[in-house]
Amino acid sequence: MSDIPRRTFLKGTIAVPAVGMTGILATVADAQVADKSATHRQVKLKLNGKDHSFDLDLRTTLLDAAREHASLTGSKKGCDHGQCGACTMLVNGRRINSCLTLAVMHEGDDIQTIEGLGAPENLHPMQAAFVEHDGFQCGYCTSGQICSAVGMLDEAKQGWPSHVTENVATERISLSDAEIRERMSGNICRCGAYSNIVAAIKDAGGLA
Repeated sequence: MSDIPRRTFLKGTIAVPAVGMTGILATVADAQVADKSATHRQVKLKLNGKDHSFDLDLRTTLLDAAREHASLTGSKKGCDHGQCGACTMLVNGRRINSCLTLAVMHEGDDIQTIEGLGAPENLHPMQAAFVEHDGFQCGYCTSGQICSAVGMLDEAKQGWPSHVTENVATERISLSDAEIRERMSGNICRCGAYSNIVAAIKDAGGLA
């Protein structure tokens, strides 16, 4: 051992693990290819009336599919935990937090984002009401607020009660300010434009 130069010995001890690591890395690369085939597939989504097909990781959320793959960036990623409502979309007419659901779960569903509600030259009544009543400030939460408000009005029209509904057996829900605030409580406006949002919803819903 004493006849082996120190530098040569050190090179040898480094080279052996390196050769072994090459084999390990090759195995990992092969596993990653196999893993991708197991976790990715073509996912067909109907977004704003148009059919799309994306090669998605099956763990991709509906929000990320819309934003990153369909370039529909109106729906915002806020908390990414379903607590702020900035990502609200309408799926088969019902409002959902798109950050909490997987895209693959919604094949065949009718998915509507803020881009599908209206355009600058042809605003949805709720969008026009938000503009009229200054229902936004920074605008980050606005797309989620509007989609949620549209879904909420339909829920009330169908007679769905809320925690503040006085008579849960009634077939006609009276949307007071308290009712609207309760039903929209899942959508947070950090700018604090709540009073204007309520006014916009009442206007768009013919309640003003």
